[in-house]
Amino acid sequence: MARKKKAEESSAGAPWLNTFADLMNLLLCFFVLLFASSTVDAEKYEKIVQSMTNSFSIFSGGRSVIDESRLISSGISQLNDFDQYFNTTGRSDDEAEVDSFDKAVEEILEQQKKASQEMYDEISDVVDKKNLEDYIELSIDPNFQYVKISLSGSILFDSGKADIKTEALPIFGKVGDVVKLYDKYLIEIEGHTDNVPIRSSSYPDNNWLSSARALNAAEYLIKEKGMDPKTLKWTGRGEYDPIAGNETDVGKAKNRRVEIKIYNDINN
Repeated sequence: MARKKKAEESSAGAPWLNTFADLMNLLLCFFVLLFASSTVDAEKYEKIVQSMTNSFSIFSGGRSVIDESRLISSGISQLNDFDQYFNTTGRSDDEAEVDSFDKAVEEILEQQKKASQEMYDEISDVVDKKNLEDYIELSIDPNFQYVKISLSGSILFDSGKADIKTEALPIFGKVGDVVKLYDKYLIEIEGHTDNVPIRSSSYPDNNWLSSARALNAAEYLIKEKGMDPKTLKWTGRGEYDPIAGNETDVGKAKNRRVEIKIYNDINN
């Protein structure tokens, strides 16, 4: 006769205790992660600690103020309040500063754009009245800092020379009248060349030549148009800022130029 199997010994304790213990561990880990990922303000944290000390039964029915108009009540809503509180503490001020900075930058850019556009329109009108449209090109800086007047170097200077040609003086004189309107603004004059090496006893390379051309243009504006030298800057860029290819004569002619940059009043 077969013997009956011995009944298996039941596990110690009630089975629901294991599930409950696992749940408690998961909740503990969850709130530890929430706390670790938040930014805690020391002053507000101290208020919370004091509140919990004064009312130990805070989670089962106590009510305590942690800051103005913020209450911890009973039930699951308490946990939601803590999660929201710790996740926002210490961040709102930083976000407000970032938003304020971004708005300030946008306002400055908008002001620069408006000032440069108005200046461009004004200069365009004067250029049309003085019949200069065939001799110069107008453009606005992509960052809206200045309006640029570009003149072909072949109009103003002979090849390898830095003195303004006699026949070009009437044209440059009219350009000077335009620039004079913005005498109190910062004005920068740049000389440019193509990439053909210069062979001259006066100028050892294109940097010297372009610098001499920019200086002569500035001196003309100072002496003949009475412009304030304190607001004028002049520099030579040689062959290093081409606006066209140097493979053709047309491209080289475009690169041989003088640029006058009139900065708007937002930059002054």
